[in-house]
Amino acid sequence: MDGTLRKNIRVGQVVEIVLKKDQRTGVLTEGVIKGILTKAPKHTHGIKVILETNQVGRVKNIVEDVE
Repeated sequence: MDGTLRKNIRVGQVVEIVLKKDQRTGVLTEGVIKGILTKAPKHTHGIKVILETNQVGRVKNIVEDVE
């Protein structure tokens, strides 16, 4: 699913994000969404979220959708 659209992102989803420090390398970090930080309905680099581990980054892949 597309991580650039806010409507696809929900709290509790398992996602892969790219952290600010990993933007050059593209290393992905997996985690569960605790909150959505981007207010816009779309962002070309991915919606910015905070994970339950308090890591902040942009969604690149949605691993598990919440029902």
